[in-house]
Amino acid sequence: MKKIRAAIAGYGNIGKHVLEALEASVDFEVAGIADPYLTDIPVALAHYTVTDRLSKLPDVDVAILAIPSRDVGTIATEALTSGVHTVDCFDIHNQIVDLRRSLDHVAKKNNTVAIIAAGWDPGSDSVVRTLLEAMTPKGITYTNFGPGMSMGHTVAAKAIAGVKAALSMTIPLGTGIHRRMVYVEIEEGQSFEAVAAAIKQDDYFAHDETHVIPVDSVDDLTDMGHGVQMIRKGVSGKTQNQLIEFGMKINNPALTAQILVGAARAATRQQPGAYTMIEIPLIHLLYGETETLIKQLV
Repeated sequence: MKKIRAAIAGYGNIGKHVLEALEASVDFEVAGIADPYLTDIPVALAHYTVTDRLSKLPDVDVAILAIPSRDVGTIATEALTSGVHTVDCFDIHNQIVDLRRSLDHVAKKNNTVAIIAAGWDPGSDSVVRTLLEAMTPKGITYTNFGPGMSMGHTVAAKAIAGVKAALSMTIPLGTGIHRRMVYVEIEEGQSFEAVAAAIKQDDYFAHDETHVIPVDSVDDLTDMGHGVQMIRKGVSGKTQNQLIEFGMKINNPALTAQILVGAARAATRQQPGAYTMIEIPLIHLLYGETETLIKQLV
């Protein structure tokens, strides 16, 4: 069996779990890790090629982009142009259509595949929402996150000038409404009031009730557990009052990484172009022969 050679871009919380998921997958081999900020090579990477750019890694089939969402467009474009498939966990919901459109053009031009927004939300939760709507075409779906640490919001808070460290917690208020609790360590000499105002104005936080709280140590608060509860109340045909619930409690980066690896597998099976997870056959996320999987799952 020819294994899929996957490179990891970014070795933060998600990148570390991507490596573990690849090591546990019989159909993958690790082509290397690219992270320009990785100065001290950890023991876990001792047997892998580590560099600052994806382009320096040889014979890569697919690049798994475990990087901030705001960097995805640039890095994915470079990889797709060089003939490498990409998957990412882009999580800025209102920009997904634009990213898909731009990467679709690049991917088709270079005979490559991009699977975007392939985390757990957006990602696997998007697939569940699609199924819920197929079951009850008329109705309302409420997606309630947490309580737990939001990776994307935490990265966004850390990027604000004057922030030394940050943790963004998502607190569900019900019916899809959330409160953001952002705990920050402030750089010496910086104004907490200015930092708090900048966080609240960032697009990640501007649409929710957001509280910014100064702390001495973010590490003392960090717990990467998270979760979601989706509730769909709707109509099947002409029958009212259908109520469907889906819920899970998870380790955020570990689940994100596992979905990314499944999407990387699927990327090697699609025609050139850019896709979200609701556009690809679910069976392509899994390792195994098609008929065997059908026997197991149908």
